[in-house]
Order: sequence, then structure tokens, then C-alpha cells
Amino acid sequence: MSGNWRDYYEATAGRPPRRTTLAALAGFSQGGGGRSAVDLGCGDGRDAVEMLRQGWTVLAIDAEPAAIERLSGRSDLPGTGKLDLSCARFEEIDWPPVDLVNASFSLPLCPPSAFPRLWRRLCRSLKPGGRFSGQLYGFRDEWAGSSGTTHHHRTEVERLLSGFDLELFEEEESDALTPRGKTKHWHIFHIVGRKRSNIF
Repeated sequence: MSGNWRDYYEATAGRPPRRTTLAALAGFSQGGGGRSAVDLGCGDGRDAVEMLRQGWTVLAIDAEPAAIERLSGRSDLPGTGKLDLSCARFEEIDWPPVDLVNASFSLPLCPPSAFPRLWRRLCRSLKPGGRFSGQLYGFRDEWAGSSGTTHHHRTEVERLLSGFDLELFEEEESDALTPRGKTKHWHIFHIVGRKRSNIF
């Protein structure tokens, strides 16, 4: 694994679950028992651990071997739920139907050429009434145009989400530090959406 990712995991260690993840989980009235999720770009598991704590079955996917190692070795892994791990690029792997697809700050790292197919797979894998939680980057983000990253105009994001009832949709644009301590201009769409039906 690259030193940059090692630095990232160290800088974000111990942070709580993202609010998009928490909002999506709160939308399921019956709790996590019997429900399943896939966590795309799981990192060291800050979101996956919360899903497990609530009784979910979680498939955690990350291309970085050290991310999988850190998640599997966490001392706070709960005894509830069930965790499966896969070290793979999420645009190159299939997963079974799930109630929740969580992708916290990970989808923008999918190359533009692979993004349409990944998004179709994501939507089709959601059971009716299932939810997507995560982020997409806007075209005014500082990293827009970087090799291997995908950014969207707001109208494109709205089109991607046309089959969802949006429970959280916020567009953020700000200058702030990255986890590695560098100043960056962010343009982010924070999303929680409930799939309406098998329309994808």
C-alpha cells in the first residue's frame, strides 16, 4: 500500500461513522437484524463497525490490503452482525442484492470510464426500498480533472438520483484541510436516497 494511504488511515483513526451512514441506518425502522450492506471503499471500517454494531451483515470492499487488515484487526469489532471482507477495486467486483450500499467519499475515486457501469450495478443491487448513502464530487472540486477521478455537475447528480427518494441531499463547497493536513477546495454532494422500485 502507498505511504499516502497509510498516512490517511493514521490521520482518520478513531473518527466516528459518517453522518450519511448514520442517516441511512436510521431510516430502517426494523433495525439491522436480517439486513445486509456493502461498504464500498471501506477503509479501516469507521462505517462498517457501526453497521455491525446494529446487527447488519456487511461486505466490506477496499482495494488497499492494509485497509482490510486494519478493519479485520480492530479491537472494537462488535460481536453483533457478520463481517465479510474483500480486497478488490469496487468497480471490478460484483456483490449480491443488499439493503444498503454505503460509499463514503469513495465513488469519486472510480475512473470516469468505469463509473456508469459501477453506478448501474450499485442501483440494481439495491433491493426495492433499499438505500444509498455516500458522496459524489462536483466539477468545482479542486481535484476535478485529476487522472482517475470522477466529478459531476449538479444536473448530472440529479439525473443519477432520479430513481431515489432523497432523504438527505446537501451540496457543500468550501475550503478546508484534507485529513493529511493540506488545504483543498471541496465541492461535495452528500446523499442518502431510498430506491423507489426495480426501475434500474
